[in-house]
Amino acid sequence: MADAARARKVADRIKTLIAAGLDQVVKDPDLGFVTITDVRVTNDLQHASVFYTVFGDDAQRAKTAELLAANKGKLRSHVGRNLGIRLTPSLEFIADAIPETAAHLEVLLAEARERDAQVAAAASGASYAGDADPYRHDDEDDDEDDEEDGDAAPESGANGATPGASDGTTAANDSATGDGAPGADDTGRA
Repeated sequence: MADAARARKVADRIKTLIAAGLDQVVKDPDLGFVTITDVRVTNDLQHASVFYTVFGDDAQRAKTAELLAANKGKLRSHVGRNLGIRLTPSLEFIADAIPETAAHLEVLLAEARERDAQVAAAASGASYAGDADPYRHDDEDDDEDDEEDGDAAPESGANGATPGASDGTTAANDSATGDGAPGADDTGRA
């Protein structure tokens, strides 16, 4: 049993061989403009799924699918001669749905752009139901806090002491000693 890395290499080689030899093997003027988009090979190298797209309308796609199915044996022989492995995988041609998917996505994107334009047009003439900015901001809170704190005394600890004093003395006593060190008594000793 082959590994996945070898299967990928064989798939890439099959893709190149079919893309290069398609016009030489299928000698029919009704064959459309075919692009081989992908090839997937099973890990045992027994089966290859060949994905393709056709440029044209539905009738052109149908005719190309018939021609590829009718010439599947010739294409497999071409791949077998040039691939260089013991067993040539069987080929299955699958029409790739990428163009249809891309067209569908383009339609959806156009609808989204149209809806966005409608919303922008409706929003251009709209006005606010209340204030333009209904949220409180920090600068408004600071103004209100300053008005409330204007009458309050400075922050103090228990018994009227400053937060840094440990013996209950006030801030005035600390500054009178000139030391200002926490825990210092009136004499300046710690």
